[in-house]
Amino acid sequence: MTSGLLLVDKPEGLTSHDVVARARRWAATRRVGHAGTLDPMATGLLILGVNSATKLLTFLVGEDKTYITTIRLGASTVTDDREGEITALAPAAKLAELGREGALLERIEKALSSLRGDILQVPSSVSAIKVDGQRAYAKVRSGDEVKLAARPVTIARFEMLGAPRHETVDGNEFIDFDAIVDCSSGTYIRALARDLGEALGVGGHLTALRRTRIGQYSITQSHSVEKLQETKSEELPIMPSAQAARAQFECRELTAQEVQDLRHGKRIRHQGELSAEIAAFAPDGSLVAMLTRSGRDLKSLVVFNEVDA
Repeated sequence: MTSGLLLVDKPEGLTSHDVVARARRWAATRRVGHAGTLDPMATGLLILGVNSATKLLTFLVGEDKTYITTIRLGASTVTDDREGEITALAPAAKLAELGREGALLERIEKALSSLRGDILQVPSSVSAIKVDGQRAYAKVRSGDEVKLAARPVTIARFEMLGAPRHETVDGNEFIDFDAIVDCSSGTYIRALARDLGEALGVGGHLTALRRTRIGQYSITQSHSVEKLQETKSEELPIMPSAQAARAQFECRELTAQEVQDLRHGKRIRHQGELSAEIAAFAPDGSLVAMLTRSGRDLKSLVVFNEVDA
């Protein structure tokens, strides 16, 4: 039974659940999950856990991420992206004023800088956050007004890629530019576009979004849906659980006795500093458990059976 991570380059138009459903057919198993949803409009890296590696997904969801995005200035939408109805348009004169005397780059950079670092962000109203037991996006689609509380996020990088472009769509003028974002888990890139537009006084939303990194895993390691659906289940490019864990987490090499202790629910001793989670490996290199500190000891968060490791 093959267990590990399958890194997929999700195309536009598919939900993350769509990809999971297909992966269950590719891998001939129901035990498939994902580490972090991508909207249908978004493309890029989607990490799937296959068989026992679904236990690793819990520890990957909270990793930092990188996105490449295109932001459109000059309009606000109900969804903060191009798929939503436009709620406000900036007059052409307002956009012209934004770029007056060659100050466009300077003004955008000033607005970008205000959204870097540790900030409080109000999520997009069409997020999957639950409000009164119902997803926010479902309430918005049914016509309800949704107001979500601000939450702390960290934006390590929010920078322009190339020069802004002036676009005319359906007779309306806009300014588009590409950007790269390094951010903590829980960040809404659509909300960044919205807040940037508000800071510039012209409104803003996303027209494209691509995730290129989750933790130590890169889009360059991923595989297209087209390629995967033509691959036999036994030939799928699944990254073994042990390899996947070594790439992402602090590692602990175990003795044979420690392996036995962990498999029997016991704790093991640890000296020195450690990160939040540790991947623990048997002498033969197989993944045994994910550990965390408990006083002076280490205790298991999840344990992988010998047949699954």
